[in-house]
Amino acid sequence: MMHSIALGQGQDVVAMNKLDIGHKEGHWVMLQNVHLMPKFLTDLEKKLDAFALEGSNPAFRLFMSSDPANSIPIGLLEKSIKLTNEPPQGVKLNIKKAFTFFSKEEIEDKDPKVKTILFALCFFHTVMLERRKFGPKGWNMKYPFNMGDLRDSAVVLNNYMENNASSGKIPWDDLKYLFGEIMYGGHIVDNWDRILCAAYLDSLMNDQLLDEAELFPFIEGKPISFKCPTALPYEKYIEYIETECPPETPLAFGMHPNAEIDFRTMQCLELFKVLQEIQPKDAGAGAGAGGGIQEKIQEFMHRVHDEASLDSNKLNIEDIASKLGEESRTPYQNAFL
Repeated sequence: MMHSIALGQGQDVVAMNKLDIGHKEGHWVMLQNVHLMPKFLTDLEKKLDAFALEGSNPAFRLFMSSDPANSIPIGLLEKSIKLTNEPPQGVKLNIKKAFTFFSKEEIEDKDPKVKTILFALCFFHTVMLERRKFGPKGWNMKYPFNMGDLRDSAVVLNNYMENNASSGKIPWDDLKYLFGEIMYGGHIVDNWDRILCAAYLDSLMNDQLLDEAELFPFIEGKPISFKCPTALPYEKYIEYIETECPPETPLAFGMHPNAEIDFRTMQCLELFKVLQEIQPKDAGAGAGAGGGIQEKIQEFMHRVHDEASLDSNKLNIEDIASKLGEESRTPYQNAFL
């Protein structure tokens, strides 16, 4: 038997009761969102220590889910086998995750217009999420857009389309208002960000969408395209995303390709910052100790250069360049080469 408890106000008592039953009877217990009750986690750690002294039923298992948090006791982490679910990176993976959030049964029998609008809504959701990685170039502030916004927008879409089925008209203005001012717009507090969100919806939510409209903005004359497909079977939509979505590029957001340079630079700095934080504290006693992140990067690059200068470790630049391709190569990849 498995007991599942979503932690919140008053649920700590229920959780402790289920833990006692599970420990005694050999059941599985699932505690969801443990980061919401940091004080409970201290009591939980003591409870598990007591179970260890008493000897647990071999079948007893405790599972916990949490958002990233600093409030989880170290002792609890050390006792656990930890699994992380990293959010997808890039337009293709995010739009695929957004679309497959809906089951085949939820989409397959829908009106073709609803399918098309829902696909565009999944792309809009992807754009809202992925623009965050560009920092102030993407949004003036960081907003907690999530799958709940997409889910609720889809419910609103279905309700409105069912209510207007007899007229045959799509209430674009109503949909844009609900998506841009309430569902996603409810997170947005900066006026310029609100204008940007409305501009995306104006370009997506119109009659042209039903005629394979272009989803990527400002790409006239550029060798890149991603159109909104007409009504397809569920599996064909997933196949379309896999085969037709172009390689990752800032052009998908209407940005200049150079926008990737700042994003990749910050990504690199963050990587070396994490590496510096997790290295043993006494490892910096030798040369270079106390240096900043930039100095660490320089030291690393010198080591790579010295090792690559040996014949046995020489990098085949032509081979690497051929795999990247020339037409789709980004400024950051050019600088890397």
